Amino acid sequence: MVSMVNRLSTEKRAQIVACLCEGMSIRATVRVTGAAKNTITKLLVELGGACAEYQHAALFDLPCTNIQCDEIWSFCYAKRKNVPDEHRDEFGYGDVWTWTAICADTKLVPTWLVGERTSDDAEVFIRDLASRLENRVQLTTDGLRLYVSAVENAFHGDIDYAQLHKIYDAPAGEDNERRYSPAVCTGIDIRKVNGNPDMNKVSTSYVERQNLTMRMGMRRFSRLSNGFSKKGENLTHAVSLHFMNYNFARPHQTLTQANDGRKTTPAMAAGIENRVWTVRDIAALLD
Repeated sequence: MVSMVNRLSTEKRAQIVACLCEGMSIRATVRVTGAAKNTITKLLVELGGACAEYQHAALFDLPCTNIQCDEIWSFCYAKRKNVPDEHRDEFGYGDVWTWTAICADTKLVPTWLVGERTSDDAEVFIRDLASRLENRVQLTTDGLRLYVSAVENAFHGDIDYAQLHKIYDAPAGEDNERRYSPAVCTGIDIRKVNGNPDMNKVSTSYVERQNLTMRMGMRRFSRLSNGFSKKGENLTHAVSLHFMNYNFARPHQTLTQANDGRKTTPAMAAGIENRVWTVRDIAALLD
């Protein structure tokens, strides 16, 4: 039996990919493209796998020198308090954390991991990051303790590492108003962990902005909505597709301005690509 995805033309796949990369939900993509929901989901799974494989091979020996890491929360199937007893503590049900890294200079995202907020996943994430870097780097993370041992085990002290811990206060207002208002940052605590980091470069601003890009670019990360992932596997593939588009096909405004107005993607700034990809190029990974 021929897969419906294989019957789609590259142009049709590109149309679907463009919708997904612009933050549209599966059902919204159905309405815009006319493709069946199951076909779009299957395309996401197959193309997400291809994007992960391509980037796994392409993102190595990176010239990055200033890296920031963070974790972003989402959930699958249901929020943790609503997960059925038979699926308690099973990955893909309830809380899911996506670990991300970004180069502050090229804006490239060299690695990510969709998993849990555990020491094991911290180790896997940081080891993969270390394997992709060509130089000694400065690293900044938030104050999560899991990073400390993971960084030490992966880099063996050959790194300039600092943690930045933000101190928050509850927002003013009535109960309902406080619930939907962000906490107020009242200060920061910077701590040197390894090496000799340049304290003027200790920041998590870029990776936190990347978290916002993820929430805007993937419907599955939207808060207070019903667009959340129903399967952990689909969330993983959506993240791979998102970063394929972000790294290779989405010109970055700051990088473009620094390159005399020539449209420049993070992959171009990092020297691993010499052109801007199109969504058709991404869709063609399945050809």
